[in-house]
Amino acid sequence: MDISLVLGFSDEDKVGTIQLHDDALVVTLRIGGYDVRRVMVDHGSAADIMYPNLYKGLGLKPEHLTTYSSPLVSFEGRMVVPKSQIRLPVQAGTDVVEVDFIVVDVFSPYTAIMGQPWLHTLGAVSSTLHQKVKYPFGGQVLEIVGSQVAVRLADEAKCEDLERVMVTDDPEKFFQVGAKLPSRKKEQLVEFLRENVDVIAWSPYEALGIDPNFICHQLNVNPAIVLKRRPPRRPSKEHAEAVRSEVAKLKQAGAIKEVFYPQWLANTVVVKKKTGK
Repeated sequence: MDISLVLGFSDEDKVGTIQLHDDALVVTLRIGGYDVRRVMVDHGSAADIMYPNLYKGLGLKPEHLTTYSSPLVSFEGRMVVPKSQIRLPVQAGTDVVEVDFIVVDVFSPYTAIMGQPWLHTLGAVSSTLHQKVKYPFGGQVLEIVGSQVAVRLADEAKCEDLERVMVTDDPEKFFQVGAKLPSRKKEQLVEFLRENVDVIAWSPYEALGIDPNFICHQLNVNPAIVLKRRPPRRPSKEHAEAVRSEVAKLKQAGAIKEVFYPQWLANTVVVKKKTGK
């Protein structure tokens, strides 16, 4: 008697994942005989895509490619003209599927995108919530588990392709916008920023009168614990001046206020910023 396999997900599949999240599903697959990381599984993509870093990493050459000229639509809604197409084996577990990759010459934090053609050929279903791909093989349901760490590293990489835009005469006051943003959209964004530059706070000290209902810092302390007085440390002249200057700025901005306690509580700790100040 044939037993039909059911491909589905339950709360048990969330075990080992970081919840709640909005991470994409990124996995490691064996493509062209090599283990390839940062492969995004997107069931909304109508094509399987390969990016330049994977194309170069696999040592592929132009003679390995075939012509493909139909335009694609990128995540940003832009039309992308593919470079070419290539067929490579993609291995998931012991199951190997021949995949026609469309090679595009655009930046991506991912090495490839596995879309509907691969999922349907494999007979697989995917879930970003559960960070898994499930597919039938040999009378059982096998899994490919995603890596949320890889997703977050890829998200950081997305922010690397930026360019500086000046909106005032002060070189210390600038914005960074996407270098590959369409020209028209970039012009509109820069124009908007320049028109509203007078309402932008360039430092915490310029953001005066913030409503505590919007944001407020609180110390996570246990009121049942008895406070202990620690022996005072005499700060250096440099540290004392830095503390006085910072406290004066915070008081002027209304971020802190002066209170008086009958006993002294803690020494100040001065830490340098990344700028060296």
